[in-house]
Amino acid sequence: MILYPAIDLKEGRCVRLVQGDMAQAKIFGDDPAAQAATFEDQGFPWLHVVDLDGAFAGAPRNAAAVDAILARVGIPVQLGGGIRDMKTLEGWLAKGVARVIIGTAAVRDPGFVREAARLHPGKIAVGIDAKDGRVAVEGWAQTSSMTAEELGRRFEDAGVAAIIYTDIARDGILKGLNVEMTLALAEAVRIPVIASGGLASIDDVHRLLQPDCALIAGAITGRALYDGRIDPQAALAAIAQARNPAA
Repeated sequence: MILYPAIDLKEGRCVRLVQGDMAQAKIFGDDPAAQAATFEDQGFPWLHVVDLDGAFAGAPRNAAAVDAILARVGIPVQLGGGIRDMKTLEGWLAKGVARVIIGTAAVRDPGFVREAARLHPGKIAVGIDAKDGRVAVEGWAQTSSMTAEELGRRFEDAGVAAIIYTDIARDGILKGLNVEMTLALAEAVRIPVIASGGLASIDDVHRLLQPDCALIAGAITGRALYDGRIDPQAALAAIAQARNPAA
């Protein structure tokens, strides 16, 4: 399992939202690149970055902050938010983003996802954000009629590298991951599934390392890291121990 520290960008700053509500944005820092460097120094193998303004606008809005992060760190970055056409997607890949996350466009334009995955194998992830069991789009402002499993199955044979599954009801409120729904999705598709939304403590990390969660490929942690509820070294040590019990 890979633990991804999250950097959510709003107006160039690091923030965390509560259940996707932009009006409930708590600022955690004015220098996203410095925060990214801190995560790298702590030993995290990946970064998860979201352009929140871009997700609502449908086009990148925090490019300068993302550029600064890419210039500052050497670990791979996965990026989501406002990536809805090939020009934008390929522009980020050219700048050094390791994996782009397609959310709204996966619902509205599945052909775009398939073509992107064909042209850029291993570099395309689908973001599935669920509200009351239904997929939400447009920065979570709208809910579609499609379920998470229906959307995931749509891309079974597309060559998508990962699905990032977020339970919106739990995002930012530190109530724990929705392991049951994440596992249901992971069991329904062959694409690796990354859990997001609600990771609150080291107990959540240990839960994901249990044998029944073996299908979950990773998890994203945001507010719990910023609030100090999760010690990075303890979390990463637990993952390393689970990966190599004899060490």
